[in-house]
Amino acid sequence: MRLVILGGGGFRVPLVYGALLGDHADGRVTEVVLHDLDAARLGAVARVLAEQAVGVPDAPAVTATTDLDEALRGADFVFSAIRVGGLEGRAADERVALAEGVLGQETVGAGGIAYGLRTVPVAVGIARRVRELAPDAWVINFTNPAGLVTEAMSRELGDRVIGICDSPVGLGRRVARILGGDPDSAFIDYVGLNHLGWLRGLRIDGRDELPRLLGDDALLGSFEEGRLFGAEWLRSLGAVPNEYLHYYYFNREAVRAYQEAEQTRGAFLRDQQARFYEELGMEASSASSSSSSSSSSAWKAWDATRAEREATYMAENREAAGVGERAEEDLESGGYEQVALALMRAIARDERATLILNVRNRTTLSALDGDAVIEVPCSVDANGAHPMTVDPLPLHATGLVCAVKAVEREILAAASSGSRATAVKAFALHPLVDSVAVARRLLEGYRGVHPGLAYLHRE
Repeated sequence: MRLVILGGGGFRVPLVYGALLGDHADGRVTEVVLHDLDAARLGAVARVLAEQAVGVPDAPAVTATTDLDEALRGADFVFSAIRVGGLEGRAADERVALAEGVLGQETVGAGGIAYGLRTVPVAVGIARRVRELAPDAWVINFTNPAGLVTEAMSRELGDRVIGICDSPVGLGRRVARILGGDPDSAFIDYVGLNHLGWLRGLRIDGRDELPRLLGDDALLGSFEEGRLFGAEWLRSLGAVPNEYLHYYYFNREAVRAYQEAEQTRGAFLRDQQARFYEELGMEASSASSSSSSSSSSAWKAWDATRAEREATYMAENREAAGVGERAEEDLESGGYEQVALALMRAIARDERATLILNVRNRTTLSALDGDAVIEVPCSVDANGAHPMTVDPLPLHATGLVCAVKAVEREILAAASSGSRATAVKAFALHPLVDSVAVARRLLEGYRGVHPGLAYLHRE
């Protein structure tokens, strides 16, 4: 089976390959094609993967290319993890927003809108090439903003594109573990949009254990989201929000923490990853110019960089909440690479699975139309992912979901029409942007730093 990874020079690709190395069953992925526009980054990641594969006799073969069409031909699955504008673009998203006193996070608020406006046209172009060159392939989208990009691609690929995210899975696994359940068998009742959802129940052996969690201060204080939101607010909601809802519920505090930070998250990752790729590039150059190979380990360099990245995740939010450093037990993510592997297994082998995914709504949430992409538990089989029936969201959650979905629709409309007015409308309608005048300045600020937004020129 042939897996194509778009954004194959990205830092998290070794996580995906590591998951593949553990799969030895019939029908597994045997060929991985890395595609990226940056040949140097492709080379660095290929070195890490080569070290990972040492000692694994049936390791998937790895090839790399900067030619999209070459990569896509013959694909069974396409994993999309591109970053349009790179981490410099993310850092710029943060700067422009914070200068206007609003949030610049890469998927939430003004920063997420800017990222979406420059990513959607590229993602739609990729979807069209997949439809032309690999019409039977399934696309697994991890490109952020994941829900928005999945919806954009679904207009070309229908249900053959499925979005994944490790955030709800990680939340569910943490809650299951502290409640004494098996994270692999507990059912997570989770509903919303990507980075905008709520865990409303967690069934262990058929019994909903969430009320027990909400009634116990000690349990609520024992995991990251409990410390981040606080026991009182979680009991008021009657649910555990996705960590990204901290940007909504504690917006002033989050923006202030970002403004006061020595370096934004995007700038930190930009500089950290630049050092990593530079180090591997220098070692590769040194090795090629001498008779002996480099004694340094690309894998060790990658793993050390990854550990630092995970430890500093959402540091500004923890600072705003006054909860300090991440606890060791919170460092384990939801494992998006494991979600991707489980999704591919379920489709390729018709192994039924239940996974939280980003899929078209159909009739799941009555407040949204059938084509709206939502994040919800799905049953997966050879025919794809099917959203499961869920209870309606409470009014406060429905209002927020509908407001943000309306913004996503304006982003899609602006991306297809090139309309500046529509792009301004997307900014202005977002709950975390408090002025139409600010929305106009945001768009002009982003157009000034992102050449990729030059297409927004129609009035």
